[in-house]
Amino acid sequence: MSITYLKQGKPAAARAEDDAQVANAVAATLKDIEARGDAAVRELANKFDGYDRETYRLSDAEIEEIIAQVSPQDMADLKFAQEQVRNFAQAQRDSMLDIEVETLPGVILGHKNIPVQSVGCYVPGGKFPMVASAHMSVATASVAGVPRIIACTPPFNGVPNPAVIAAMHLGGAHEIYVLGGIQAVGAMAIGTETINPVHLLVGPGNAFVAEAKRQLFGRVGIDLFAGPTETMVIADETGADAELCATDLLGQAEHGYNSPCVLLTNSEKLARETMAEVERILTILPTADTARKSWEDYGEVIVCDTYEEMLTVADDIASEHVQVMTDRDDWFLEHMTCYGALFLGARTNVANGDKVIGTNHTLPTKKAGRYTGGLWVGKFLKTHSYQRVLTDEAATMIGEYGSRLCMLEGFVGHAEQCNIRVRRYGGLNVPYGEGAPYRDAAE
Repeated sequence: MSITYLKQGKPAAARAEDDAQVANAVAATLKDIEARGDAAVRELANKFDGYDRETYRLSDAEIEEIIAQVSPQDMADLKFAQEQVRNFAQAQRDSMLDIEVETLPGVILGHKNIPVQSVGCYVPGGKFPMVASAHMSVATASVAGVPRIIACTPPFNGVPNPAVIAAMHLGGAHEIYVLGGIQAVGAMAIGTETINPVHLLVGPGNAFVAEAKRQLFGRVGIDLFAGPTETMVIADETGADAELCATDLLGQAEHGYNSPCVLLTNSEKLARETMAEVERILTILPTADTARKSWEDYGEVIVCDTYEEMLTVADDIASEHVQVMTDRDDWFLEHMTCYGALFLGARTNVANGDKVIGTNHTLPTKKAGRYTGGLWVGKFLKTHSYQRVLTDEAATMIGEYGSRLCMLEGFVGHAEQCNIRVRRYGGLNVPYGEGAPYRDAAE
């Protein structure tokens, strides 16, 4: 095996130290929100967003006034994008069926898919107004049938961003708050005097938002750990050139100062040409200050000998976004197991997935793709099982098995739950607690 790193980012130890600092800051902030409620939220909003108002929830009249600022073209584009997200979410929802089966004569088992009863959707927007995140969370929750959807987004340049508020409203949010960061997710999960807590938190965010969700998990559900964006380009000389590779890497690196971007290829020529192209684009990219920092600290260029090695490295990194441009894109689709979402072929790209094509852009980061996929309509649904026994014969037969298996584990009280049914529905005249003469019936 030959795997060569032409460029590496920050070592793992340095990244872990950054994470530890974030974790400590988040823990203290959440503790303050729990202790002081609205007062703590207001202080944090003033400190980090420079924003204050009597109530952070927008009234219906304010929402209408803000949305009126969106141009007709922008509104048409928002509606088109949201329609794509809704259509795919509805197709996913339609694939999730309630079931009821008779597994044995007289024994009925089933499950129901029930919407989570309240959801808090976080839509980032302090640096870039993440309009599309409203589609991904709010509209998808609406398709799932969630009865209470609240949405939070920070102010943009000191005021609510009209396009973000429009997307939240169109998506079906029942409550909209102009709040960002830890104070937003903390208030939604913990609750304050004016904000009732939710059952589930969803949506992407920066390292502080992601860590807040991690620490709040258990008190509430979360969609997944969605920290700083990650992107990987898997390319060979047949599927892409340096300009495509560099553009796709920097297109995600501009998200923040700590956005990992990785080129994985079997061509050292393509790798070196891409590195040169990255430097060229950084001289003309308006967001170069951000993108350059991510590229310098978190950019990697990895050259492998074989496609099998590329697959192994890709699954180990488990990147959030994986752009595949090779002569065997379907082979990667068939064999890759750990990632957030795949973007197959040079004609598609991560930005399409982020903004408009219809798949959800809230995806697992920091190797979470090893155990979960991204946000989808199913995250807003809980699958609950039920059982029903219809006949005396079924109650007796299942009860006999149940009693023996409970006693195998030493659970006498459990066994009596089964025994009383056998006595009552099997016609056995045995007093409570005097044993189960049918325990050896299977022998």
